[in-house]
Amino acid sequence: MNKIIGNLADAVSEIGDGATVMIGGFGGSGAPIELIHALIDKRPKDLTVINNNAGNGRIGIAAMIDAGMVRKMICSFPKSSDPRAFTEKYLAGEIELELVPQGTLAERIRAGGAGIPAFYTPTAYGTELAEGKAIAEFDGRHYVQERWLKADFAIVKAHVADNYGNLTYNKAGRNFNPLMCMAAAKTIVQVSKVVEAGGIDPEHVVTPGIFVDRVVEVPNPQQEEEMIRAGVVYI
Repeated sequence: MNKIIGNLADAVSEIGDGATVMIGGFGGSGAPIELIHALIDKRPKDLTVINNNAGNGRIGIAAMIDAGMVRKMICSFPKSSDPRAFTEKYLAGEIELELVPQGTLAERIRAGGAGIPAFYTPTAYGTELAEGKAIAEFDGRHYVQERWLKADFAIVKAHVADNYGNLTYNKAGRNFNPLMCMAAAKTIVQVSKVVEAGGIDPEHVVTPGIFVDRVVEVPNPQQEEEMIRAGVVYI
């Protein structure tokens, strides 16, 4: 099945009000800026967004928050070099925050993709983040029960895809992206290059196409940090 979509707007066309959306990236590394901005153009509202952080500057996820699209953030780092968008909405009571330790966030997403509804970790035991969660003792140590994370959609950035949706990533751009592909009901991917089936060595495939629904080619993707330094504001 050919999974290549002709443009960014069509790629995100199914994401509607109230959706839970995983967005790949570790800061700007592996962040699907063009897909995020296409989603801003569409303006769905009341979204729950799962990402490592809560946006930076006035682009990407921060621009989604500025636009009033995000009801809840599930993330590890709500602060950044320029956290104005999230901070302003949070202090005004206009956005919810679920703070999750970074390793726990990755494992909750992995568990969602692997069909594991809950697991135990010592991380956060004895802190406010463990309040209301089940606690168990194993071999004399206390562990906190954490639930899987799944989403209606994942929007991610990869490096190369074939027309069946098999993906490779560019170094650190891999980060959360492969996990999110597996944990979402539908996965939408922007890539720098599309090749024909067979154009990727099977040994180099990181995300098999079975986890991918739509692929859009963005040959020269923008980099979040460069846009922030340039003072770009996406409205």
